This record gives sequence, C-alpha cells and structure tokens, in this order.
Amino acid sequence: MAALTKDRNTPRLTGDLRSGALAATTLIYAGALVMRDASGNLVQGKTATGLVGVGRAEERADNSAGAAGDVDLTYRPGIFRFDNSTSTDAITATEIGTVCYAVDDQTVAKTDGSAARSPAGLVEDVDAQGVWVRLDEALTNAA
Repeated sequence: MAALTKDRNTPRLTGDLRSGALAATTLIYAGALVMRDASGNLVQGKTATGLVGVGRAEERADNSAGAAGDVDLTYRPGIFRFDNSTSTDAITATEIGTVCYAVDDQTVAKTDGSAARSPAGLVEDVDAQGVWVRLDEALTNAA
C-alpha cells in the first residue's frame, strides 16, 4: 500500500474488553486466567507450553463439546491478583517487574517449571493474598 496523500480516518479499538474464540473442548470459568494458544484460540491458564496470558475471563464460556471457534469468550486485559505458587516457586517482592508463569487458571509461579509452563504476565506486586499480575499479551511477548 502506498503512503498517504490525504487525511485518513484511521479506525481505533476502544474499550477494555476483548473477545476471542475458545479452543475446542474448553471450559473457562469467570475470573480465570485466560491464555492464547499457538492457533490464536483462547484457553484457560494451565501448565503447558506455547501459550501466553491475555487477560481475565469476564464470564463463564463453555465450548467443552465444540470445535475451535464455536464459542467466544469476553476477557479483560489488566492487573489482577492470582494465587501464588508454593515452596521454591513462590513469587516474592524480588520478582516484581519480571515474567511469571501459569500453573493453572488461578495460580502463577516464579519459574517456567523446567520449560513446562508458559508466560502468564508481568509481576506488578505481591501481597499476603497473592500475586498482582499485569496481563498484557504484547508486553508479555516482548519480555
């Protein structure tokens, strides 16, 4: 495409809610950590490779009997608190600003579990109730 030679009304994406197609045989609960797989479909947070965190599920979406794309899910990027992993994989204040990894749809960990886990997002804070994670697909991929 050629460079502009006149003004252009460039469309923009507004709002903080996103929507995407669920992977086949997937059930995601409201409030769950949501990730994107290598095919571009949404899945619940889990110990697996080839995924990246995208947001928190805003609703329950059940595609457990369907093919990929049969059901859409509304999710929200942002900063959300999830459960902290345990033992030597627990996230502490020293990990603020680093990538954390999905253990399941409500738990994050400090490490990738010997290359078994995918990045969930960036650690924003840690408190007694859990880990505050910034879920932003582009930022996480860049990190």
